[in-house]
Amino acid sequence: MQQSNGGYNSAVAEMSQPKGTYAVASGKGGVGKTWFAITLSHALANLGRKTLLFDGDLGLANVDIQLGLMPKHDLGTVVSGKLPLNQATLSFDDGGFDIIAGRSGSGNLANISANRLHTLGEDLSLLSAAYQSVVLDLGAGVERTVRNLANHVDTVLVLTTDEPTALTDAYAFIKITHMEQPDADIKVVVNMANSTKEGERTYNTILKACEGFLKFSPPLAGVIRRDPKVRDSIRAQSPILMRFPNTEAAIDVGNIVNNLTG
Repeated sequence: MQQSNGGYNSAVAEMSQPKGTYAVASGKGGVGKTWFAITLSHALANLGRKTLLFDGDLGLANVDIQLGLMPKHDLGTVVSGKLPLNQATLSFDDGGFDIIAGRSGSGNLANISANRLHTLGEDLSLLSAAYQSVVLDLGAGVERTVRNLANHVDTVLVLTTDEPTALTDAYAFIKITHMEQPDADIKVVVNMANSTKEGERTYNTILKACEGFLKFSPPLAGVIRRDPKVRDSIRAQSPILMRFPNTEAAIDVGNIVNNLTG
């Protein structure tokens, strides 16, 4: 009985820690979603939070590629039933957070059954209890798999740029998510802005559309300025918070994390 109580008290202590689960989404590819998910996870871990990054891009996973990793297990192993989700985690020691890698170049994961997808979401929710922060890197678009995984988080961060197609697709994602989950906490992140003010103008464009057509006002989580060091860090397969921690984009993501965690 004493051992059981100890385990219970440990679980209660873990559950009492402040938690936050975030889905990083975008209407289209090419807006820096995976880079932002990695940097967000790294910044959360730097705050001393036990953090998990889940590569939920079921069609074109690439977290492991951006970090130069060769995971022994990935999400494909889990979906095929060969391994439970909690045994597919990989410790990324350089960043201080854990990763569940997707299967790069395996589009068949995007077509998993509704039942298997539901089970995956439930398993992820159970696994999240062991972490203070969980970041889901979702696939681009508004497909069923993307929307289903977004249902299992506290906050959905919709990433966009000032490109018209990025804005249109980000709005489409916000619209569908808000219609399906009216109480969902949706926030906007503007990436690759030439300046903070220009990023705020980009945000105002999508805000006006949301207010005009949806009667909904998603807040701005932050603006990330365009920074050549981002491309350099991706090419080097090294997180920007390790390689260039004092560059503008790294500082901007740090500010976003401070806003999210209070």
